[in-house]
Amino acid sequence: MFRRIRDLREDNDLTQKQVARQLNCSQQVYSNYELGQRDIPTDILIKLSKIYNVSADYILELSDNPNMQK
Repeated sequence: MFRRIRDLREDNDLTQKQVARQLNCSQQVYSNYELGQRDIPTDILIKLSKIYNVSADYILELSDNPNMQK
């Protein structure tokens, strides 16, 4: 999961600081999410899903299909 959020961020040409700003958290907190040093709260998972327009299951690595279910 942690590698996937880093890959999504990099694929979208965003910095950790830019994503952290959208999540209303510090760059350090977001960095800890990417490093797996901090669990990602549900509300942050939902926000990440919306930022990248992918399903939460994709971020959680429960699915390899990034498409959001309609």
